[in-house]
Amino acid sequence: MDDACGLVDAFRARDISPLEALDACIDAIERSPLNAFSHTDFERARDAASGADVALPFGGVPFGVKELERVKAWPSTDASVIFRDRISDYDQTSVVRLRGAGAVLAAQTTASEFGGINCTSTELHGTTRNPWNQDLTPGGSSGGTAAAVAGGLLPIATGSDGGGSIRIPAGFTGLFGLKATYGRIPKGPWAGIEPLTSVIGCLTRTVRDTARYFDACNGFDQSDPLSLPAVGGWEGGLGGHDLAGMTVAILPDLGSARVRAEVADRVAAAADHLVSAARLRVVEADPTLPPLRGQWAMAGQVGFVADLGSAYPDRAGELSREMRAGLEGAMQRYTLEKAASIESYRRQLNEAMADLFAQADFVICSSNPDVAFAAEGPPPSTIPGADLIHELGFSRAVMNNAALTAPSNLNGSPAMSIPAGLVDGLPVGLQVLAGHHREQLLLDLALVAERELPWPKVAPGSPHRV
Repeated sequence: MDDACGLVDAFRARDISPLEALDACIDAIERSPLNAFSHTDFERARDAASGADVALPFGGVPFGVKELERVKAWPSTDASVIFRDRISDYDQTSVVRLRGAGAVLAAQTTASEFGGINCTSTELHGTTRNPWNQDLTPGGSSGGTAAAVAGGLLPIATGSDGGGSIRIPAGFTGLFGLKATYGRIPKGPWAGIEPLTSVIGCLTRTVRDTARYFDACNGFDQSDPLSLPAVGGWEGGLGGHDLAGMTVAILPDLGSARVRAEVADRVAAAADHLVSAARLRVVEADPTLPPLRGQWAMAGQVGFVADLGSAYPDRAGELSREMRAGLEGAMQRYTLEKAASIESYRRQLNEAMADLFAQADFVICSSNPDVAFAAEGPPPSTIPGADLIHELGFSRAVMNNAALTAPSNLNGSPAMSIPAGLVDGLPVGLQVLAGHHREQLLLDLALVAERELPWPKVAPGSPHRV
């Protein structure tokens, strides 16, 4: 079975039982060198699989849950040694809904500390590896999810995206990843509000798996006052929109990022194929997005301090170097004037994004500036053939990847990464941006890509495929 939906079909046809599928996953996980999991719950998962109702949307499907989401009785560490002994006493709303849809929660997938950077290597859990090349990262912060699904260990797992953390690992591992409109999947209980960027979602091998996940998990929840009303028909409506004549701008660098030439060429070639297949109309567009600088990163530090609570600043020395440096910098510079500049930046960006979507229904760019980098990190500030620090300055060079992905987070609009082929034998992601509440159009466009530009469902050489 290539995907979770296919697995449910097999359960219903009695070709395989949920317990057999789970045991195959457990065997693969126990033999895997990818270090994709921070916690496993196999005995409870076996109990759930034994009694699974396969009539439900995900009835009997083994699921992974990213460690930044809360599952009752599972570790609640935020991938930080500071909280190594903390256990969650509740299920997050999205987890409750997955259980209600029949999902069998089998394991917790690794993330970067507090989801802070785009690779997955922490003092608490070690280094998570990319199944396409174990010397490289699967990305972050949803790196464990990407490694597990692309490595054939689980058919589907959840992720979250506050600056690219679904799309970046999807691009690095050849998966499909959709970042929804802000509020589409509720984040409660105890929903964090500021900085209004992070959303919950999943990484999958197929478009229909993502659509079914949104059917199961979307909808308003009282504990998240910014969550959106329920929308139905995500899977049932797939392919229902006529995309012919809709407009698209092809901007591999989104106007300001520096993208490796070979990656930009691969994205452009895939974009041309997709445009032809979907009968889109290419238009010229000027993104004029304000350059991404320290305001975005500094705004995120507020949420990190809230997460740390009474542990900050006394235990700040236990944080990773990247987290510590970011917090120290923010504490030194986060003044009332700086907070005002962040708000001003966001307003500028919102207007620029609105103008961009007035010019084109879709915008295509790269998901990442280059293929995956070293598994242990740090995230690079260079690409082949370019000295980004010299060209852009240190802060913008460090945030070069975020220049492709973070605008959609700051604006709250949806974006997705679709596998676009290979460079140096490694996956490249094609990112598509769209205006607010247009996820279903994105899914239909992804469905065209899946048909016309089919991608491997798991990394070549993966020892198992569930």
